[in-house]
Amino acid sequence: MKNSTQPQSSFTKFCKKLSPERKDSSAAERQQENNGEDDKNRDLEAVFAYMDANRDGRISPVELKKSFETLGEQLSDEEAEAAVRLSDTDGDGMLDFQEFAKLIKGDDKFTEEEKKMELKEAFRMYIAEGEECITPRSLKMMLKKLGESRTTDDCKVMIRAFDLNADGVLSFDEFALMMR
Repeated sequence: MKNSTQPQSSFTKFCKKLSPERKDSSAAERQQENNGEDDKNRDLEAVFAYMDANRDGRISPVELKKSFETLGEQLSDEEAEAAVRLSDTDGDGMLDFQEFAKLIKGDDKFTEEEKKMELKEAFRMYIAEGEECITPRSLKMMLKKLGESRTTDDCKVMIRAFDLNADGVLSFDEFALMMR
């Protein structure tokens, strides 16, 4: 269960703005949603075209970051690179339309192994070099890079909420539990 007081990154907020809401619906509502799927795809294509500044059919981390700035949101270099890296299935360091659509829409078809790999990538962003756990100091540094200024004491409180063995740091397993 996620902590409701945990700050959201600009990227997460942006994806939520663009992502269609998932909800239970009746058959009639699902049919209406299917009719609107073409509109959603056109909208997604328009967003992709907007972000693809050089019109090469791919979005780079730099283009992603600049698009956010144009929309009044801040996205760190690290966050833009991580977003691209996590969704870049062909390994070219860029997002083509299919990869972009998967990133924005989300993909419920992820295998457990893919989910675990994605979580590990996110976990690595929060650990300091040479460490194996998220410490209050490393959490504070990453939050600062993401534009969220927190004190070390704030970070200790955030960690304590999911620190199952009370060692003052978050292991990968504790981080994974927090992200559910």
